[in-house]
Amino acid sequence: MDSENNESGVCGCCGPLRPRYKRLVDNIFPEDPKDGLSKSDMEKLTFYAVSAPEKLDRIGAYLAERLSRDVVRHRYGYVVIAMEALDQLLMACHSQSIKPFVESFLHMVAKLLESREPDLQVLGTNSFVKFANIEEDTPSYHRRYDFFVSQFSAMCHSTHEDPETRTRIRVAGIKGLQGVVRKTVNDELQAIIWEPQHMDKLIPSMLFNMQDSEDLDRAGHPGTPSVVGQDGEENPAALAESCFRELLGRAAYGNMNNAVRPVLVHLDNHHLWDPNEFAVSCFRIIMYSIQAQHSHHVIQQVLSHLDNHNKNTPRVRAGIVQVLLETVAIAAKGSVGPTVLEVFNTLLKHLRMSVDFELGDSSRRNSSTSVSSAGRGKESEERIVQNAIIQTIGFFGGNLPDYQRAEVMMFIMGKVPVYGTPCHTLDTVKIGHQGTKRIQTMLLSSLIMVTSGFKSKSMAAALPPPFLDPLFSISLMEDSELRQLVLEILHNIIDRHDNRAKLRGIRIIPNVAALKIKREKISKQDVAFMKKHGQQLYRHIYLGCKEEDNVHKNFELLFTTLATLTIELANEEVVIDLIRLSIALQDMALTNEENMPMFIRCGIMALVAAYLNFLSQMIANPPFCQHVSKVIELRNMDAPYLLPEHVFRDKCPLPESLDKEDKGLYFQTADMAECLAGPGYNAERLSVPYVPQVTDEDRLTRRKSFVDTISLQVDIMSNSLPDKSQLAEEITFETLKKAIDTTGLEEQEREKRRQVMEKFQKAPFEEIAAHCESKANMLHDRLAQIFELTIRPPPSPSGVVSISAGHTQHQSVPVYEMKFPDLCVY
Repeated sequence: MDSENNESGVCGCCGPLRPRYKRLVDNIFPEDPKDGLSKSDMEKLTFYAVSAPEKLDRIGAYLAERLSRDVVRHRYGYVVIAMEALDQLLMACHSQSIKPFVESFLHMVAKLLESREPDLQVLGTNSFVKFANIEEDTPSYHRRYDFFVSQFSAMCHSTHEDPETRTRIRVAGIKGLQGVVRKTVNDELQAIIWEPQHMDKLIPSMLFNMQDSEDLDRAGHPGTPSVVGQDGEENPAALAESCFRELLGRAAYGNMNNAVRPVLVHLDNHHLWDPNEFAVSCFRIIMYSIQAQHSHHVIQQVLSHLDNHNKNTPRVRAGIVQVLLETVAIAAKGSVGPTVLEVFNTLLKHLRMSVDFELGDSSRRNSSTSVSSAGRGKESEERIVQNAIIQTIGFFGGNLPDYQRAEVMMFIMGKVPVYGTPCHTLDTVKIGHQGTKRIQTMLLSSLIMVTSGFKSKSMAAALPPPFLDPLFSISLMEDSELRQLVLEILHNIIDRHDNRAKLRGIRIIPNVAALKIKREKISKQDVAFMKKHGQQLYRHIYLGCKEEDNVHKNFELLFTTLATLTIELANEEVVIDLIRLSIALQDMALTNEENMPMFIRCGIMALVAAYLNFLSQMIANPPFCQHVSKVIELRNMDAPYLLPEHVFRDKCPLPESLDKEDKGLYFQTADMAECLAGPGYNAERLSVPYVPQVTDEDRLTRRKSFVDTISLQVDIMSNSLPDKSQLAEEITFETLKKAIDTTGLEEQEREKRRQVMEKFQKAPFEEIAAHCESKANMLHDRLAQIFELTIRPPPSPSGVVSISAGHTQHQSVPVYEMKFPDLCVY
């Protein structure tokens, strides 16, 4: 009809000439808006719309026209009625022709959101949320929600003067964003909402409201915010958190980066890394909301963010590391995939950088005349970063499955700088001795955390040579703190039945049985491990005891090491070896060939007493227990400084010398051999003195090997003794005749061969090994001296490096001036 297009010219008295859908729409509006929507007329309109769905778009357009006019005229009662009618029509109609009606509906919601009136904004939002919950039959390929994301985000940041009104607008904005999320992720065109331009508005809006709650909590409202406040109004922070969780829960594999990046940007922009309580709570929400298989995406983004902030202030870096700790703590039990070593690699890199910053600052301060408090504060702040990194490394490693933990232990050990070994990732030249020690200390501290609770079925798997050798090399360094860390790592690995707590503190334990120590029969794999590596363990205990900077804690840890070895790895053969080691330690303290301080000598004596007391009760040998008790009793009366309860007490009086002749104060090899003469123990081996193995570790740790000296002395003495006896004889005609007689020479040669064969047949393996290796080392040293004298490096055209006054100088040599040996010239 023409009148449909010219309705503005039709008079009110000609109502019957108006189209039916218009008359039905007009009828739902009462004369007084306070009367509300006419229910009977609304039912008629709804029935008409369902019966003639092709009229829906016209109904929507006409309702939108009326509503626009009422908004402009501030007739808000009619606006509410029109929106209620639109809502009911939306809920009732689900046909194909609803699409044009939705366009009119969304146009009207946009009109309401654009108005400055809070009531209208809330009304429009509520209608949009109802629409968002409707599942449409077919996806809409042309509809976009850019305006709604922008408008709802702006409402989330409302700064209205009235607090109640501001809260209402913010709540409406959050609900609107939640509606957009639900509408888009259920649509086939899901990717729309995950585009960066939407995420960069949507996520900061939620975080802004969540952050507001954090501020209130700190101001005196502790606890998690509830969705409904005390006076019945909804809480924006709780709603924002709920919407944030819902959004992250719907994030697919390819959308994680777009969802997490705006969080990091928001935390940067609002300086929320220091303090970082809000950042931590945000990432807890993220990790618990996303699907477990996507955890490594979040971890990788935090790692890369840490890389981007590598030159930021220490507190900011520490805040990011602590957030990383939270994320890996939640993800460690789930699927972290290939990011495990990447996490450790990045953290170790930042640990090194932190040490560089700290030492660089301290060296600059030392070079200047005044030391400022700000400089000291910077140094202590770098320590905060380092501690956070260590804690993260340890916590993450400690929560990994055992098979991955073993790999991580090897990985970290490979990063520890050890003198003489290649360490590609941590260059120790630039950071010097102090920096190297700091990194060693920190990495070993993190290894303690990683190995805590690690229970391997076999020692060979837990302590492979690539891990054990550098660890033992560090145990020889002249730093008591490093040696303590090494022993604690060993305790974590060896003590598989958690007996350390019962053994804590070095003391004479009156009744070992009362400790209820847990132990199992030693497996064949562990027996094989001790055959292969036992001498290595004994050597490091032996050398660790005589260090002059040992303190009470070192002796405590050494006692625990000996005790855990006895519990976990000692069969009859190992028990004999440990007793021989104890006797060697006692002899070392008595003879004192290295001029050790009296405290160290008495400490070694106390350690031996505490250990033999423990061992005698562990193997349940009454005569052995009796001998040990007798020595301890005599010491209590005559030499209390040889017992741990006294020598490690503050201001314990120490003697000027130890009386070697008072045999009752010391453990006697012959008495112990007699006690162990029964079945199971090869007591004869006790009479063979313990000699530590000679290895290359002393050279790696820049130390002079005590063992090399002992081995050479033994060798020289054994060769020179017969010569002295021969020189003492009187030279007569008969002796000269014997010297010329070849039969006498043959007999001497045979006797010498017999002695050598007997020695190699009966002597213990470790003594033979030490003897042979000392000779081999002598040979190598002699050859090295000969080569040093005879062989000179050839001149190089690139120049000869000469060092003068501490600076390297390169002197180039022309090729035609070089003198080559004859054999090299063709």
